[in-house]
Amino acid sequence: MMKKMQSLFTEEQGQGMTEYGLVLGIIAVAVVGALAVLRTEVLEMFESVKTAVTGR
Repeated sequence: MMKKMQSLFTEEQGQGMTEYGLVLGIIAVAVVGALAVLRTEVLEMFESVKTAVTGR
């Protein structure tokens, strides 16, 4: 029983997948944050183009 408990803390079998999951999560948060920031700028750009085209 003791050897089984020790092996749970010393094995590195799932470590790679956990690291990939963390990196993927960080990238997802960064993309969502960038979209939130850029959304306003893109909308303003389209609005200025619309104003230039329609003259209003």
